[in-house]
Amino acid sequence: MNFQQLEYIVAVDEERHFVKAAERCFVTQATLSMMIKKLEEELGCIVFDRSKQPVVPTEVGEKVIAQARIVLLESKKLAEIVKESDTNITGEVKIGIIPTVAPYLLPLFLQDFLEKYPSVKVVIREMTTSEIVEQLQKGTIDLGILATPLKIEGLMEHVLYHEKFKVFTSKTETELVNQYILPEEIDASRLLLLEEGHCMRSQMLNICELQKRQLSGHNLDYEAGSIESLVNLVEAYNGITIVPELCLLHFNEERLMQIKSFVSPEPVREISMVSYRHFAKKRIREALVFEISQKLKTLLSTDGSILNVIGI
Repeated sequence: MNFQQLEYIVAVDEERHFVKAAERCFVTQATLSMMIKKLEEELGCIVFDRSKQPVVPTEVGEKVIAQARIVLLESKKLAEIVKESDTNITGEVKIGIIPTVAPYLLPLFLQDFLEKYPSVKVVIREMTTSEIVEQLQKGTIDLGILATPLKIEGLMEHVLYHEKFKVFTSKTETELVNQYILPEEIDASRLLLLEEGHCMRSQMLNICELQKRQLSGHNLDYEAGSIESLVNLVEAYNGITIVPELCLLHFNEERLMQIKSFVSPEPVREISMVSYRHFAKKRIREALVFEISQKLKTLLSTDGSILNVIGI
C-alpha cells in the first residue's frame, strides 16, 4: 500500500469514472486500474462496484476511501510542518467564501495581504455553506469564510466579526416610513429573497418569520443569486429586501438614505474563518485573521456596529 494508491481511489471516488480519474492523476487508465486492483487484493475487499455506471464505492469501500482521505491529509501536514518552521510565511492556501460575504470583505484586506506576504499564493472560490463544509472535510480547500456557528464535529471556528442586518427599500417606499421597524411590519408579499442554497436566505426568512405568514398577493417570484441583484430589483419593483451591514460600504449616499434599521435587538450574523481539525497551515491562517481583524477595527463603533465610518 502506498500514498499513490490512496490518491487513485480518492480520485475515482470524486470523478466516479476510471478514465477521468486517470487523466486527473496523469496516468493511463490501465495503470490506475491495476494499482487499485492491487490495493483491493492487499486489503482483501472490493473498493468500487465496477458493474454500475457511474462507478460507486461499495459499503466497505466508502469507509476505506474516508480513511484514505485522512491519511493523505495527515501526510500533507509533514511538508506543512517544515514550512511552518521557516521564518517566512510561504505556501498556498485555498479559501472557500460565501457569496454574501466575498464582494464586501475581500476588497478590505486581500490586496494588502498579498503585498505583505508575496510568497503566499491565495486561491479563492465562492461557494455555498454546504459546499465549503464538504470541501473542508475532504481537504480540497484549506479555509472557509462563512456564517457560523456551524457546530459540526471536526471543524474549528474563529470568529472574525458580527454584522447587523438592515432593511433596504426603494426610493418610492410609502409603507415603511419609520427609520426603525419591526420584522412583522415587512410586507412578505414584497420581500425579495436570495435563491436556495444561500444561508442568508434562511436568515432572512427567520428574521421575518415567513414560515408563519401567508404570501398572499405575491405576484413576483424572483430568487436572486447576489445581494446586488436584490438591491437593483428592489429599485425596479418597489420591493423590500434585507442586506448585511458590510455591503453598505459600497452604497452611495442616495442608497444609504434608503436603509432602515430594525428595532433593538437588531438581528445579526456571525462570520468566521473555519478550518478542519487536520489543518496545518496555522501561520497563514493567523496572518489572514490578523489582517482581516486590523481592517475591521477601523470600521467598528463602540456598540459593535461595523459601519462606524458612515454613521449608519
